[in-house]
Amino acid sequence: MRIKSPQGILSLDNILPEEPLLMMGAGPVPIPARVAAANGIVINHLGDTMAQIIEQVKLMSRYAFQTETGHILGVAGPGSAAMEMAVANLVVPGSKVLSVCNGFFSNRLAEMSERVEADVVKLVVEEGKSADPAVVAQYIEQHQPQVLTIVQGETSSTVCNNELAAIAAVAKSHNCLVIVDAVCTLSTMEFDMDKWGIDAVITGGQKGLSCIPGVSLIGFSNKAWQHIQGRTDQLRHWCLDANLADQFWYKKSYHYTAPVSGILAIHEALRLVCTETLKTRFDRHLRSSHALQAGIEAMGLDLYVKPESRLNSVVGIRMPKDVESKQLLSTMSHRYKVEISGSFGANIVRIGQMGEQCRAHNLFRTLHAFGASFNLLGQKLDLPAGMAALESSLDQHGFVDQI
Repeated sequence: MRIKSPQGILSLDNILPEEPLLMMGAGPVPIPARVAAANGIVINHLGDTMAQIIEQVKLMSRYAFQTETGHILGVAGPGSAAMEMAVANLVVPGSKVLSVCNGFFSNRLAEMSERVEADVVKLVVEEGKSADPAVVAQYIEQHQPQVLTIVQGETSSTVCNNELAAIAAVAKSHNCLVIVDAVCTLSTMEFDMDKWGIDAVITGGQKGLSCIPGVSLIGFSNKAWQHIQGRTDQLRHWCLDANLADQFWYKKSYHYTAPVSGILAIHEALRLVCTETLKTRFDRHLRSSHALQAGIEAMGLDLYVKPESRLNSVVGIRMPKDVESKQLLSTMSHRYKVEISGSFGANIVRIGQMGEQCRAHNLFRTLHAFGASFNLLGQKLDLPAGMAALESSLDQHGFVDQI
């Protein structure tokens, strides 16, 4: 052969750590055994077996999105691929888009809209604040957009747009389609696609659903689907063309070779959500995150966002001036085998509270590794007080670690 086989390639056994890291950052998150097992199965991507699985994925997704009529599609790709599918199918070149921007991922929605040649207006929200419905209303009155993009939770800045329902209502009153990124929030906190009037909701598997990265879901409202079917221009994205994806998801036909293992994995992840029920799951996430926050503050550290705007599914912690975040992350990873996330600019670190991260044993291990690593780096924190506050909060709120 002209090109010789490469030498010195290591097996994964020689690359991966002997003890797996506990993934407690902003995603991906730990996955349940049933999800992992499903991800190891390969079946035909067409045929009756896959058709039955697809029907159940759509049914369970409607429950997770809280929609009776939503048009559900899967995407072979990360949450960003689902974001791009929503934008590519709903944003017509030359139309006006209002993008509410709280950080990195909400800005990504704006950039995607610009790439399909929309006229994009950015509403940049003050750092650490939620979007104000009154301000959004002013922008909508002034610019008359056809589409509004917004995140429910901004993973990068750990801000929650907790008045999303009111913002969507304003947009709907001006006949404006609403695209919502719920990648880090779906199944961790309340979301109601039908009641709030959301036209497109997107989520990735690797966060709140505790599934693998690389398989995502999108739900379109009836109005959004009518808009998609009524377009006369040809989409520039073939893989992300919703009408083509519809062939596989509703007509048992071929679009491209579906990620069958990923679809089986997300089936099991959704089934576990349905078994637990959304209400129980929301309660578990809220109590877990509040307990973690109490432990962090009791140790002597400050949380990045005030409670009224704080995202509970990804918690931001201000870094003391004397400790570099890279040192902290490295110490936690190498010494304690716990991985959390750095930032996208702000001097913070982030701890995830999504899916399987919200288990008592994961909380105790993470908080101990977090405080102990600070102490090793010379920043003396009250670790016993933090651990006691964590335990007290879990006990006080009757935290039940089940399923």
